[in-house]
Amino acid sequence: MICTFENVSKTYYIGKIPVPALKQITLKLEEGEFVSLAGPSGSGKTTMLNLIGCLDKPTAGKVSVKKTDLADLSNNALADLRNQYIGFVFQYFNLIPVLTALENVEFPLLLRKNLSAKERKAKAIAMLEEVELGEFLHRHPNELSGGQQQRVAIARALVKNPEIVLADEPTANLDSETGKMILAIMQKMNEKHKTTFIFATHDPLVMDYARRLIKLHDGKIEDDINKS
Repeated sequence: MICTFENVSKTYYIGKIPVPALKQITLKLEEGEFVSLAGPSGSGKTTMLNLIGCLDKPTAGKVSVKKTDLADLSNNALADLRNQYIGFVFQYFNLIPVLTALENVEFPLLLRKNLSAKERKAKAIAMLEEVELGEFLHRHPNELSGGQQQRVAIARALVKNPEIVLADEPTANLDSETGKMILAIMQKMNEKHKTTFIFATHDPLVMDYARRLIKLHDGKIEDDINKS
């Protein structure tokens, strides 16, 4: 198992008022899955992504990533786990405007002290070529379409060879045809690299592409459909 939830609850507070986001979730995710967490706003899907991404800890229950209980980790240890195993793709791309596509993809590798500048650049170029952006290496984000920017974001997420990629509404700002292209690229990466992809979405297109569909409602799992 790459990630497990054991009777997990998560409660946030607005002042002193408790706001439950997840209620006693139990779930197992295996390596190499292509999973969609689906549901309306407030259903708990982004909270689940935050827990899997080591950005938060549960209020109750146990979340394990790579067989490591998150409750046992300090903030620095959580950051190390996140940097080593997890890549992120966001709906607003989150690219650095002053950097080129190549520099954006190379950026996460700056923390890898075992790589030379030449090796970092080569890895970034290879990943951009995989997402069919080899001719756009030196373009800045404002010189790229939305779909191209999302492909840069996918390359940036995958350049570290993460075992898990978390994608929060990755098609929300794209038209349907561009969304299909982005999902097809992610599907190809999943099959080629055996990377686990976990989406949070309310887009029927993403749900259709997913091989496993986990439906959430009011912080609980409503249905868990394995389509593969």
